[in-house]
Amino acid sequence: MKKMTGKNTLMLFLTAFIWGSAFVAQSVGMDYVGPFTFSCVRSFIGGIFLIPCIWFLDQWRAKNDGTEGGKKAVSKEEKKMELLGGICCGLALCVATNLQQIGMQYTTVGKAGFITALYIVLVPIFGIFLKKKVEARIWVSVMISVVGLYLLCITDKLVLGKGDTLVLLCAVVFTIHILVIDYFSPKADGVRIACIQFFITGILSAIPMFLFETPRLSDIFAAAVPVLYAGVLSSGVAYTLQIVAQKDADPTVASLILSLESVFSVLGGWMILGQKLSIREIAGCILMFSAIILAQLPGKPENKEA
Repeated sequence: MKKMTGKNTLMLFLTAFIWGSAFVAQSVGMDYVGPFTFSCVRSFIGGIFLIPCIWFLDQWRAKNDGTEGGKKAVSKEEKKMELLGGICCGLALCVATNLQQIGMQYTTVGKAGFITALYIVLVPIFGIFLKKKVEARIWVSVMISVVGLYLLCITDKLVLGKGDTLVLLCAVVFTIHILVIDYFSPKADGVRIACIQFFITGILSAIPMFLFETPRLSDIFAAAVPVLYAGVLSSGVAYTLQIVAQKDADPTVASLILSLESVFSVLGGWMILGQKLSIREIAGCILMFSAIILAQLPGKPENKEA
């Protein structure tokens, strides 16, 4: 088991904070531009920002690996996988991001943060289709999260609100996105895949942006702060911090710290936007966060035959 240093822990906490508070930026940004415009612009900014990050990480890895010149030879197969992985991840990310962005027009930042975080519970469930075994604690997590979702989102009329439904669909697509990343990341460089996926998301989001919205440069400049926060900090800085911090971090502890993203989204919505949750909704958040934590705890080690 890897030992967590204070530096690793701080970087992971900062990553969770940036991702959680990005929900506030997404909400504020739509006061000026439509959801497709926001997704399009932030994705292009994220892709552009990751280009120098790729160089930085190449140098950092070279320093750690003792490689001269800061470059590692990349095979044609790896380049092919980077491109294919970036396209596939970009397709999934485009759908997930825009579902989330549209949904946030009809729900609060805190709710969006917790519902999106359900992908942590859903990933092992979707693993069934890949013939992966699902442990009992995962099923318990699912039951707890369903009760939490009911308390957080279901109205007196026993229906799921429009915004909450869209964000729940977003969590499902993010689950698929993570499984796609899981398939391609061992075969190619993860940061390069991320860079390509952001450009793919930006290009695809531009289609509905021009069809259903009227993007104006003046509106985009008016939304510059939230768009730059989501594009540079959330997509670029936080992603890079995660890559660097997780190199020498225990994956279970790292994922638990990153789960605080949902908590920071609630705090951001309350402190910045004045969005308060009822006692019932807070109880739902607590149950959903408990389910998220339970889903990430290490299971029983498999017995290996000699």
